[in-house]
Amino acid sequence: MRDVAPAVVRVVDVPSGVTLGELHDLLQAALGWTDSHLHQFTANGVRYGVPDPDWDDLQVQDEAAVRLGDLPVRFEYLYDFGDGWEHDVEVLGPGAKTPGCIEGTGGCPPEDCGGPPGYEHLRAVLADPSHEEHEHLRKWAGELPSFDRQATDLLVRQTVGEVPESVRLLLDLLAGGVKLTPGGRLPRSVVRAVQERRPEWYPLDRPASIEEDLFPLAVLHEILRKVGLARLANGVLRPTRAAADDREVVRRLRTWFEPDGFRGILGGVAVSVLAVSGPLPTTELIRRVVPLMGDGWAVEGRPLVDADYGRVLHEVSAELRALDLLAGDWQTWEAGPSARTLLPRVTVSANLWARDPAW
Repeated sequence: MRDVAPAVVRVVDVPSGVTLGELHDLLQAALGWTDSHLHQFTANGVRYGVPDPDWDDLQVQDEAAVRLGDLPVRFEYLYDFGDGWEHDVEVLGPGAKTPGCIEGTGGCPPEDCGGPPGYEHLRAVLADPSHEEHEHLRKWAGELPSFDRQATDLLVRQTVGEVPESVRLLLDLLAGGVKLTPGGRLPRSVVRAVQERRPEWYPLDRPASIEEDLFPLAVLHEILRKVGLARLANGVLRPTRAAADDREVVRRLRTWFEPDGFRGILGGVAVSVLAVSGPLPTTELIRRVVPLMGDGWAVEGRPLVDADYGRVLHEVSAELRALDLLAGDWQTWEAGPSARTLLPRVTVSANLWARDPAW
């Protein structure tokens, strides 16, 4: 991180095939930022980021279409166009097979403190109890964070992501090719194999017959086909070539939830809350989620009320269960085993809220 003292440096192992969009998520995790502002990469005078059709004159290349290996070994990363946090990034060479944080120094500055000059001022004031701003800034900033390598290592690995066990289970069952029923459903043998591993997906105490009996399974079947991890040919469903690459599996699953869409944001916030708070009755979960969604959500010009959030959350719950983001029964929900390892936005939120004493 440029122009910051004490120096903030991170050495991280990342998957070699990451896109710049994925690298952004990993840098946020490694450094300690909260992904609350815009960002961009610059290499050889070319800027990469998230294109905005309203600002197409900025000539920013789409970061999702560029991989780390496409850039030179040294480039720049800018976070927060207002505060202007500039970082020098250098590719050191091949690392370990497992991603994570190898070493580092320096705690990350607080968000919105005014960039390097503001951070310098903040540190000076906090070090001087007699300063007129000391009490105010102490309450605002709290204790400045120090660098915790183990915590950062875990967060980086969670941000890289893991293939949900539910997805692994179905892909393994499809590995040799499975002939679907005349109605296009998974055969009974697959349904019961999944039921054996996921009995909570079928509330009745008897063998399931069709995939709709295990509704998350029916949803998972649809997801895998729509994101290109399973393909039907001549009545036989089998995994695609992409399904053999864990990195690509995670990447494609992440496309299922539109990042700026209401359903995706609502589902992500709900999973984040559960990951921090533990199991909650659905009514209490909705009560906690609604304030975190912010203002401005409406349907047909009418602001959403709690009942609207609850209805949509129940609609998206089968998708969350199918991807192991949600668990528990239908009255009390809890975070699933993939809650912190599939969606980067959930990983960031859960980690941030877990450090907040208010939670």
